[in-house]
Amino acid sequence: MTTFHIEQFGCRATQADGAAIERQFREQGCVAAGDPASAEVIVLNTCTVTAAADAQARDAIRKIHAANPATRIIVTGCYAQRAPEELASLPGVTFVVGNSHKPQIPRLLHSIATAPASPQIEAPIPYHTAPVLNGDIFAQSEVLVAPVLGGEGNHTRPTLKIQDGCDLRCSFCVIPFVRGKSRSLPVATVLSEIQRLADSGFREIVLSGINLGTYGRDLSPRVEFFDLLRRILADTSVERLRVSSIEPLDVTKDLVDLIASSDRIAPHFHVPLQSASDRILAAMHRWYRAEHYSRRVELIREQLPHAAIGADVIAGFPGETEADHESTLRFIEERPFTYLHVFSYSARPGTKAASLAGRIPGHVIKRRARELRALGDAKSEEFRRSQIGRTLRVLTLRRDPNDDPSRTSALSGNYLSVVVCEILPPNQMLTVTLNHADGKNLVGLPLEPEFAQLAEAV
Repeated sequence: MTTFHIEQFGCRATQADGAAIERQFREQGCVAAGDPASAEVIVLNTCTVTAAADAQARDAIRKIHAANPATRIIVTGCYAQRAPEELASLPGVTFVVGNSHKPQIPRLLHSIATAPASPQIEAPIPYHTAPVLNGDIFAQSEVLVAPVLGGEGNHTRPTLKIQDGCDLRCSFCVIPFVRGKSRSLPVATVLSEIQRLADSGFREIVLSGINLGTYGRDLSPRVEFFDLLRRILADTSVERLRVSSIEPLDVTKDLVDLIASSDRIAPHFHVPLQSASDRILAAMHRWYRAEHYSRRVELIREQLPHAAIGADVIAGFPGETEADHESTLRFIEERPFTYLHVFSYSARPGTKAASLAGRIPGHVIKRRARELRALGDAKSEEFRRSQIGRTLRVLTLRRDPNDDPSRTSALSGNYLSVVVCEILPPNQMLTVTLNHADGKNLVGLPLEPEFAQLAEAV
């Protein structure tokens, strides 16, 4: 039996792909190694959203090869699709497999294990020392399904990727060129996978995609994301559903009304902003302006006054002036954001932004990113303190070896990190009153008798 290990990089969609590959390996009788050092084959599932992500993948390859030169390394994912020759030239790489050929990896693993000198697969294109499987990503029509992250990946909250690819062309983003066109899992498949997870005991499931709001537009008949959520609520028993990220113009009144009307959908909206300067948004090819985004935030807050509202923001896009940066800071400060994900602009080969004039010096980008992160931390702190005294349902999480052994970590529907000063089993819903803040956590006091039943189960 071949032993394997999957090393994950990047976003939820990439992690979901890795979980799907792991599931396929297990179905073919392969065994997950206890640690990377004992694996015969290691799959590196890469990201390429920034230059730092590329460097992280290259560094991981070098370290794995240095630690165990006999390990066969398969590199896949977005970096492998964008620049396979860069990866194929690295010592220790056995194969490079782009996203276009990712479904072939299980066959590839067995071929390597049985005949490493001449794998019996579809003829690869040799680049330098390692062969490559790569092709037209826009011809890809498959969505890799990753329905069981819980048992296989030791997560409490499994992610189900229901959509892949993107038809937008934001000038800074390489993802459409390494993920391909937008494509969706059929509704029946989504429903069956969610019910399977619910039947396995998972209480919260996270829906993910590259551009989740476009789910179903490629299906025949066409399905809207809002309608899919209604079907999930009607036809499955999942206790709590969470939407990972959705574009501003897909935050509709119908969607917000649905989430507000159901206690089974987490009141949590992650809505990429990128900039609050209309001039920079236009240069980014983002199809909204600051006022459009603001109306969406107001709509959420009117219906769901305690919802989590998070955003992605890019610091230092080419041509961004101090006035543009200040506009973004002011916009965020004046609105009820609860957290930020801040990215320093990184030029990606092949994107329109990479050829724009007005490149911002690195030290300026770092300073702007630092200011945005400080504002994000302040908004998070403000939101945490506003929640003290409220009673919420939280999901207990799997214990990390570094956690305080006398406390249990948990997550609320509105994305608050909560600790309960008791030892409780993971994957349990618990009602707590938020008593006080402890750093970036809120301390929750569990309510009886529910708490007593859970405590006895430890």
